[in-house]
Amino acid sequence: MELQFYSLGAAEEVTGSKHVLEIDGKSYLIDCGAFQGARAEADRKNRELGIEPDRIEAAILTHGHLDHCGLLPLLAKKGYNKNIYTTPASRDIASLIMMDSANIQARDAVYLRKQAGKRGEKFTWEPLFNEKDAIQATGQMIGISYNRPIYIGDGIELEFFDAGHILGSAMALVTVKKDGKEVRILCSGDLGRKNKPIIRDPDFKIPAPDYIVLESTYGDRRHDSGDQSMAKLAAVAKRAVENRGKILIPSFAIERTQELVYYFHLLTDDGEIPEIPIYVDSPMATNATTIFQVHPECYDEDIKAAFIKHHKNPFGFNSLHFTTSVDESKALNDHEGPLIIISADGMCEAGRIQHHLIHNIEDPNTTVLTVGYMAENTLGRRIRNRDAEVKIHGQWFKRRAEVEEINAFSAHADYAEATEWLSSLDTSRLKKILLVHGESRAQAAFTKFLSGKGYANEIVKYGKTYALN
Repeated sequence: MELQFYSLGAAEEVTGSKHVLEIDGKSYLIDCGAFQGARAEADRKNRELGIEPDRIEAAILTHGHLDHCGLLPLLAKKGYNKNIYTTPASRDIASLIMMDSANIQARDAVYLRKQAGKRGEKFTWEPLFNEKDAIQATGQMIGISYNRPIYIGDGIELEFFDAGHILGSAMALVTVKKDGKEVRILCSGDLGRKNKPIIRDPDFKIPAPDYIVLESTYGDRRHDSGDQSMAKLAAVAKRAVENRGKILIPSFAIERTQELVYYFHLLTDDGEIPEIPIYVDSPMATNATTIFQVHPECYDEDIKAAFIKHHKNPFGFNSLHFTTSVDESKALNDHEGPLIIISADGMCEAGRIQHHLIHNIEDPNTTVLTVGYMAENTLGRRIRNRDAEVKIHGQWFKRRAEVEEINAFSAHADYAEATEWLSSLDTSRLKKILLVHGESRAQAAFTKFLSGKGYANEIVKYGKTYALN
């Protein structure tokens, strides 16, 4: 049996997850995500899959975030017509994400064509894929529930375990049984955290793996405690009330938005903050909240009880509003504060959040609250770093708005949480941990920390092949 692993994305970088298991010369693709970063670099990287679609026997999707599912429509466009295995909730979320990406690219093409025409230049840029390709990819998805092993090839078994990252997120355990040997490879996808609202904790009751492909996004950081974060969230809200200002929260439409709504609901119910109008200004987040409501199999027990036993909606309360049109979104810029606007994109690279930043980032009464990871070379990272000036839609703006960061809302495990999860696994067969999905500084710290705990590990290099004996 010849078993190898290599990465075509999220190797010594955070986004664009794309990994390959080669089993006796046959390729199994794990995730096919879009790279997010500087626009020109992202476009170049995303146009090159790195593998011919006809070489792929089957694809596995760990969850529905863009940096894990975003290039599946391109894969389909280039001729891949076989199965994509994922959980039922991830299928629904990925469909939403991929269609949204197709729409954004179509709008970008119209805008760039107009701008090129104004300059008298020839327009050459084309979208990576369109809605038809996204629909095609969704149609190839096979929904497999957690803890339901299925054979996806000769002697190749796939089983999903809850990753506790977002709704439907999974760790993929691939067990290869050939020539009297058995090798188990556990791919973490994005590893979540314990005690998060709405969804369950990451599963640890997993058959002992021989190899673990592990994300390392926060390999050098600890998250704030939940109590500290709730206190900080309340303080930011109270400042907005005092200054009659706005809070802009760039948030991923999936999971983070629903969590923030839940937290504001708790603070209001507990009397910690007054009622403040909250607008979820993201059609995707609105649709995603509907998806949450039809997948109670992913809930933790408290949320399951709220929905099923008590028929309560923990995502909604009187001061919450969902915008449904562009005109409603634009009107928010004329609203007086206090006001909270939760809007995608989470890294500020696209979407309605950019327009809210244009109108409010120079106002000292505005607070930009970052609540998740911001990749290098993104607008969100520059704002989080408190750059004095930022460029949005080709224009420079002075950043007079306050910037606050709460990292406890991150859906990624930090290095201590990831190590605690590792220690809860049966590692009696573990030979090596392969680190992916992290920036160089975070990975350097994490590999040193893991080595100190006695775990053999290695940072995965782009395109390098690793034998799994």
